[in-house]
Amino acid sequence: MGIGGISIWQLLIILLIVALIFGTKKLRGIGGDLGGAVKGFKKAIKDEDAASSDNQSGDSSDNGDDGDQGDSAETTPPRDK
Repeated sequence: MGIGGISIWQLLIILLIVALIFGTKKLRGIGGDLGGAVKGFKKAIKDEDAASSDNQSGDSSDNGDDGDQGDSAETTPPRDK
């Protein structure tokens, strides 16, 4: 018994039929594209984790909160009605 009740021989026959239908050159291209997409996804996740760990290290200057919450109301001129 193989994966999910499919034997190894059935998997080999399915792979052979897929290779005959699409051709090895097209399957190689699809595999390369899929591998590149997975690699890009992993890199993006790694970059995001690094950026989030930088923000959690105690550097509050990057998050835009400088403690001046009332400045925008004081600098805005009153509206004339």
